[in-house]
Amino acid sequence: MNSIIHLEQIRKSYIMGKQQLQVLKGISLDINKNEYVALMGPSGSGKSTLMNIIGCLDTASAGTYILNGQDVSKMEDNALAEVRNKEIGFVFQQFNLLPRLTALENVALPLVYAGMSRKARNEKAMHVLDMVSLTDRSHHKPNELSGGQSQRVAIARALVNDPSIILADEPTGNLDTKTSYEIMDIFGKIHSEGNTVVLVTHEEDIANHARRVIRLRDGIVESDKQNMPKAAHV
Repeated sequence: MNSIIHLEQIRKSYIMGKQQLQVLKGISLDINKNEYVALMGPSGSGKSTLMNIIGCLDTASAGTYILNGQDVSKMEDNALAEVRNKEIGFVFQQFNLLPRLTALENVALPLVYAGMSRKARNEKAMHVLDMVSLTDRSHHKPNELSGGQSQRVAIARALVNDPSIILADEPTGNLDTKTSYEIMDIFGKIHSEGNTVVLVTHEEDIANHARRVIRLRDGIVESDKQNMPKAAHV
C-alpha cells in the first residue's frame, strides 16, 4: 500500500450544550504519495475539521488515522506536535508570517526547532526561496512584501523541512486572480517534483488545478473523482 494518508471511519463530534454535534460521520479514504488532492465542500461540510485532523492539529472522536506508516489517531498532544513538525508543511490563507523576521528568517524558523545550525538553516532556507523565485526578497520583512510574495514565503517555509505532505488551507483566499494563478502554478511545480499536496478550498477554479477532487457534504464524502488539471499559466 502506497498511501501516505489512510483514514478509516473517521468521526468527529462536539458537545454543544446538551447536544452532540456530529461534524464528520465516518470518513474513509486513502491519499497516496505524490498525489495532488483538493478537498472541497460548502461551509459546514466538515472540510476544515477533516483538514485539522489530517494536519494533526486535532484528533478524531473515533476511527483510525495512519500517517506515513504511523498511527496518529491515539497519540498524545506532544507526540502529535512532533509528527506535525516533521511530516506536514502548512500553508494558510493568512500567511502567518512573523512581522519582525525577514523572509529568510521566517522560512528558516522550522529548522530552529529541528536543532540545525544557523549556517545550515540559512542555506536550506535560501534553497527553498529559490524554488519559489524569491531569493531577491530574502532580507525583506513581511510588510515590505506583496500578498503574493508573502504567500510564496509561506510556501517556502512549508517546504523547508522536507515534509511528507504540503497541506494548504484556502491558500489563494486573500489574493487577486492573477496572483492566485501564480501561486497555483507553484503548487503544480511542487507536486511535479514529487511532493504530496492536499489543498482545502471552496473555489472550483482553484480545485481544478488538482489531480483528484474529494467533495464533502454534511460530514461524509459525497464524491471522489480524478481530475484533468488546468494547464499552467506561464
